[in-house]
Amino acid sequence: MPGRGTMVLMQLALLVALFVAWFVLVKINILPIFFFGDPVLVLQQVFDWIISGEVFVHLATTLIETILGFLIGIFFGVAAGMWLGLSPIAAALLDPYIKALNAMPRVVLGPIFVVWFGLGIASKVALGVTLVFFVVFFNVFQGVREVSPVILANARMLGANRSQLLRTVYIPSAMSWVFSSLHMSVGMAFVGAVVGEYLGSSRGIGYLILQAESTFDVNAVFAGILVLTVFALLLDLTVTLAERRLIVGRPN
Repeated sequence: MPGRGTMVLMQLALLVALFVAWFVLVKINILPIFFFGDPVLVLQQVFDWIISGEVFVHLATTLIETILGFLIGIFFGVAAGMWLGLSPIAAALLDPYIKALNAMPRVVLGPIFVVWFGLGIASKVALGVTLVFFVVFFNVFQGVREVSPVILANARMLGANRSQLLRTVYIPSAMSWVFSSLHMSVGMAFVGAVVGEYLGSSRGIGYLILQAESTFDVNAVFAGILVLTVFALLLDLTVTLAERRLIVGRPN
């Protein structure tokens, strides 16, 4: 197995090879430039956005929407998962409604949120929350339901009351499941923010891509996608670093 440094170099080499292949295929007209753009012009567009500072305004908006949707979705997902995980009657009563809401494509809620909350940040955060909530909810619900009966019995034998069981057994069990879903949750929040911007907004990376599409500027579209990809990777790296700090004892 190659070392970490060697693997990073190999990944960068693969990225460069993909850009070179893209450039060559466009130049020899195998890939139509109207549909696939020119990688050199794509990178030039990204560079121009950075120099002008325009992209940072849109990135800041998307970042705020993503973080708010992520945190609020986690809060409600953990609360609902703990409540229904500890309340079998309520879980059985609400089960068909939760499944129905989860089966609903959340993207169709985007236009409704725009009508309710307007074109500002609130509608994008609301869409992100709906995407994050169910990921976290089902993980927490499952984590609470799968607490070992032996651990519960031992804790009760030692005199633990309901609040102590909640604090020392149920919550740690649920949090381990939350951390396991962090990568998907932050991805869902990111998708909610960008899709919401795409459906209706006046600022954000999704809005930037939509403006480029309206003028058939395929290079700017790919530039926006490239910025989104780098941004998503940075968010995922942040989650990975947080996991390493908060979860102790996980094997490599």
